[in-house]
Amino acid sequence: MSGPDPYCPGQGNTGYDIDSYELDLAYHVSSGRLEGEATIVVTTTGPTGELVFDLAEHVKVGKLSVDGSRPARHRHGGGKLVLALKTAAPAGKRLKVVVHYSGNPKPVRSLWGEVGFEELSDGALVASQPNGAHSWYPCDDRPSSKAPYRFHVAVPNGYRAVCNGRLVERKTKSSQTIWTYEQAEPMAPYLASLQVGRYELATMSELPVPDRIAAPADLARKLDPSFGRHPQMLQVFTELFGPYPFAEHTSVVTADELEIPIEAQGMSVFGAQFVGKGKDAERLVSHELAHQWFGNSVTCRQWRDIWLHEGFACYAEWLWSERSGGPPAAHWAAKHHKRLSDLPQDLLLADPGPKDMFDDRVYKRGALTLHALRTSIGDEAFFQVLRAFAARFRHANASTQDFINLVDEVGRRGLASLWQEWLYERALPVLP
Repeated sequence: MSGPDPYCPGQGNTGYDIDSYELDLAYHVSSGRLEGEATIVVTTTGPTGELVFDLAEHVKVGKLSVDGSRPARHRHGGGKLVLALKTAAPAGKRLKVVVHYSGNPKPVRSLWGEVGFEELSDGALVASQPNGAHSWYPCDDRPSSKAPYRFHVAVPNGYRAVCNGRLVERKTKSSQTIWTYEQAEPMAPYLASLQVGRYELATMSELPVPDRIAAPADLARKLDPSFGRHPQMLQVFTELFGPYPFAEHTSVVTADELEIPIEAQGMSVFGAQFVGKGKDAERLVSHELAHQWFGNSVTCRQWRDIWLHEGFACYAEWLWSERSGGPPAAHWAAKHHKRLSDLPQDLLLADPGPKDMFDDRVYKRGALTLHALRTSIGDEAFFQVLRAFAARFRHANASTQDFINLVDEVGRRGLASLWQEWLYERALPVLP
């Protein structure tokens, strides 16, 4: 596995691969306190005398064990938890690490603002992109470190905990309800999510997979204008991109307003202000759903390839528009090309730099790059490329070069000038 991501220096670790995470959590809504036991199974990739995980300082570490024994020593600071092994482990050694921790988790400060675990007015949410996973559990916090997860979350009765994956058990114990979820497909740490609120769950559709929505009771009656066509979206994107990559999808609508929607694996999270907005909100709903294929299943190998997430999800907005009776993608391409032409021409799409990785120009220029490709190779080859990309890198990581290679293989060769102009030059090319 590659080393730490250069866009997030100091995060991510080497010396092991993660085999699985199991998080046993209790969240106290009234105090905002989280008590956790993280069981992390790793396989060493070389001889090592220590294991290092990302974990923010605002939670306190308690009991620790490696294969049932206390480590020789540990230290926790600077966003790292370091466990020194009593006996050095050889390459290929499988180890079970258990970390008990507690505290009041909060977002970590980053170049992109505060990211990670945060309290709501009556609950909590997680918004970890790109590097906030270590705000609430110990992990290898980089997009290339994928693993399956299992969550056990105890919350006060009357609250629902929503996590990634399939709900496999719900049981009430005294004043708490314990929710257990299994996320079988490998997941990048930033996509792991915990949403806690007074949510009612409804099923919008059962095909092609269960498509559910969780919202407070007072908002549940108002969801249809924004989310009513979500099942049709799911059908359209399954046709265009290939089979939906997870067991189910859940949309969560919080009682609070949120600045932007939040993507998580098998989940999309929206603030209360998106309810009842109709097509104004539907564009963002389609964007977040498309991330299940491009971003969550196919995840960039490094953050410099972020256009493989955002450009694809933005283009999916335009595809949904043309497939649902709105303007075609060509209309949106022309509109946004004109807008981008009036903005600074100082961004390399294939490596925008950490400061600009979430700049709207990455989203729109990424979508325009796909439209230029579609125009060049035709619809049949273009959608064959999208389905092949989603299939080949399903539950894995991909780079810009991986996508270019696949286009050469599935679509056609001879596109070097297109890639050069759209990905590796700052000037905005002419729209085909």
